[in-house]
Amino acid sequence: MGSTDYDFFTVWRVPGTPDEVADVLGDALTLPRWWPSVYLAVEPAAAPEHTALPGLPQPVTLHTKGWLPYTLRWTLTVTEPVTTRGFALTAVGDLNGTGQWTFDQDGPETVITYRWRVSAAKPLLRRLSWLMKPAFSANHHWAMARGEESLALELRRRRHPDRPESIPAPPPATFGWLRRLRARRNPTK
Repeated sequence: MGSTDYDFFTVWRVPGTPDEVADVLGDALTLPRWWPSVYLAVEPAAAPEHTALPGLPQPVTLHTKGWLPYTLRWTLTVTEPVTTRGFALTAVGDLNGTGQWTFDQDGPETVITYRWRVSAAKPLLRRLSWLMKPAFSANHHWAMARGEESLALELRRRRHPDRPESIPAPPPATFGWLRRLRARRNPTK
């Protein structure tokens, strides 16, 4: 595996059913609302090469980040139907590769596994991967931990739509203070 290649395996355990998990994870357009620490923006992909395959959701263009102060832009395309067993996807852009979500019921919880095999294409990541690979990997693990926490909160929120105020907000994006400081210094941007 080259210095710009990453192979991550994540396991989450959340209260809920595979059907509930598939409903949340299978709808990429909602990611910024329930996983704002990582997903800054999501838009339907407009380019002709990013058309949906029959029976699959429309590809989306993502603006993402982790704990470290850099962002990534990439297109997510679902390549296998979203089911209660999981789904597969591809990434093209600042990250290129594949992901595979699987969902398994275990009593009142769902065990979620995610295999993410990507190569860094963003120039900053490509140039620094030989040195910063452990930090970039830690950044991914931080983002996925926020995802597990945020998914559990979203499942609670969906089960109790009559009491949204009783469920904490998901963790916010890091370095928000830096954006606010820049906005105060230059309010026209």
